[in-house]
Amino acid sequence: MEELLALKEFLLKGDIDGALGIVDELEEMSRDDKINNIRSYAVILLMHLIKQKVENRTTRSWELSIRNSIRGIQTKNQRRKAGGTYLNTEELRLAIAEAYPEAVDRASVEVEEGRYEPKELAQLVNRQEICDRAMILISTNLEI
Repeated sequence: MEELLALKEFLLKGDIDGALGIVDELEEMSRDDKINNIRSYAVILLMHLIKQKVENRTTRSWELSIRNSIRGIQTKNQRRKAGGTYLNTEELRLAIAEAYPEAVDRASVEVEEGRYEPKELAQLVNRQEICDRAMILISTNLEI
């Protein structure tokens, strides 16, 4: 809210440079919010992909969580008015990679009722394979 008041003040004074600085700041805040939302969905997506891989099975609940996470990522990444996406493919890949450690932590509590510590669980799956699968699911709307 402070930024909007400052923007209004700059505009009323005719300070276009100051106003543009505030607009840039607001854009960056909005982008950070989008990235955080996408990352949260990515953690859940990766966690379930890890669980599927380690337990060599799936459940309807896991599949639903995967689909919901994919939809959430796609929706949050979509620029409605301007078209396009907030994150390009490489930025999305980076967000997924950054979400991976948290996904392993969370999955370690759930896989085989918490049998593995995060480091042990991480050794049971191929990180690149899991992240690549997530990217494929996000980009192609594949049925799970």
